[in-house]
Amino acid sequence: MKKIRTIFTREQDVKRTWYKIDATGQVLGRLASKAAVYLRGKHKPTYTPQTDCGDFIVVVNADKVKVTGRKLKGKTYFTHSGYPGGDKTLTFERMIEIKPEKVIQLAVRGMLPHNRLGDKMIKKLKIFKTDPAQFSKIQKLEVQ
Repeated sequence: MKKIRTIFTREQDVKRTWYKIDATGQVLGRLASKAAVYLRGKHKPTYTPQTDCGDFIVVVNADKVKVTGRKLKGKTYFTHSGYPGGDKTLTFERMIEIKPEKVIQLAVRGMLPHNRLGDKMIKKLKIFKTDPAQFSKIQKLEVQ
């Protein structure tokens, strides 16, 4: 009887493509989960959990992303400077005005592995507040 061998993808054998997601009117969580799947490479038949086999994702119009329910005023982002009394809390509404790129990056980062592999994957995510003209030829990725 012939044994079936498991094939593990090596990092040098991975072929990466670029995908563009337009965040205009998209729900934050659905957009982030779709981006995380493509960053990890789970959409490919050659997916290997311990290898970074994902693609590049470009998110444009980050300031036009939306949330559902009461998250506009209820969702908060917490940071701390390290000094006593150095804590800062921002609502989603304020954060999307100041740093819309950070909102999407934090949502996607939470859906990736929390280790060195996840750190490598998040570097393939490029987020822009507006739609630069140079990304017009990148394949568009639909989010439902």
